[in-house]
Amino acid sequence: MSKIAAIKPLGQSIWLDNLSRGLIQSGDLAKILKEDGIVGVTSNPAIFFKSISSDPLYTGDLAELKKQNLTAEQRYEALVIPDLQAACDVTRAIYDETKGKDGYVSLEVSPTLSHDAVGTISNAKRLWAAIDRPNLMIKVPATSAGVIAIEELIASGLNINVTLMFNLKHVDEVLTAYIRGLEARVAAGLPVDHVHAVASVFLSRVDSLIDPQLEAIGSSEALALRGEVAKSFVKVSYEHYKKLFHGTRFAALKALGANPQRMLWASTGTKNKAYSDVMYVADLIGPETVNTVPDATLDLFRDHGVAALTLETGTDQAIANLAALRKLGINYNLQGEQLQTEGLKQFDDAFVKLLALTA
Repeated sequence: MSKIAAIKPLGQSIWLDNLSRGLIQSGDLAKILKEDGIVGVTSNPAIFFKSISSDPLYTGDLAELKKQNLTAEQRYEALVIPDLQAACDVTRAIYDETKGKDGYVSLEVSPTLSHDAVGTISNAKRLWAAIDRPNLMIKVPATSAGVIAIEELIASGLNINVTLMFNLKHVDEVLTAYIRGLEARVAAGLPVDHVHAVASVFLSRVDSLIDPQLEAIGSSEALALRGEVAKSFVKVSYEHYKKLFHGTRFAALKALGANPQRMLWASTGTKNKAYSDVMYVADLIGPETVNTVPDATLDLFRDHGVAALTLETGTDQAIANLAALRKLGINYNLQGEQLQTEGLKQFDDAFVKLLALTA
């Protein structure tokens, strides 16, 4: 068994954080799904920029689209919608076999709408209709406007992948918005058993921001927290997830067939070479979760990763780590807001570059 495939029996789903036309048409996507037990695909503007700018399979179609009286965003969508449909078709068997738990392909709403709830709702519904696949997930950022949109989109029956969560405020707002959306469906007499969502916590960016602050403080207590903050936050977030979705608030919805909004770990490539190159995968394996992993990190885990239940170990230490961070004067909630703002800008910048390709 592949070392990546060995994660699946432990209750965690591994998704691929990459998508391109070449990956689909070469058969490589189907191959890694089969060999490594990968059960989903995620994309973002940076991934599509890389794909369209480097994959020659787009060249002819893009040239033809540039002859038409379309906006740059319309050309971009005309390029990627067929890829998303094809990817959904490749993963559809997984979706059917898991009864909708996995087999998803995720597409981001326009990053220009991150603070526009009405625009996000409209954009998400339009993309959902255009792609027309039950195993599509629409990605919506966990901004204040995004939270409003998430509730409405869940109530409308869309599958949602919430992105850019960096603190417990984001986590709690997103998870409860999902539940409110389901409750609205129930109140309207609509089924809830086919609606699925994930809530994505981003990891490596956390340590990249906080580690230098810990090093600047320089005490033994501060230095001991380097490389531990993101993982500690994940473990504490997971406790919030379990309390909510295995508690009384969700019980009535669960009885109607509703699915919990699983936690997803994103940005899981290690940036600091001083740390284990697979730590955001190996150290966070646990049931009812997803990890979306870039190709390079998958290769590393395939080579020397160890699949073991690690997510629920050291939870008390994780809580103590976040408490120690506060005592050192580092406000994690504020850091999370900064990280979300920076993440939004990165996606927005990537989208600008992407549209420049199709202009």
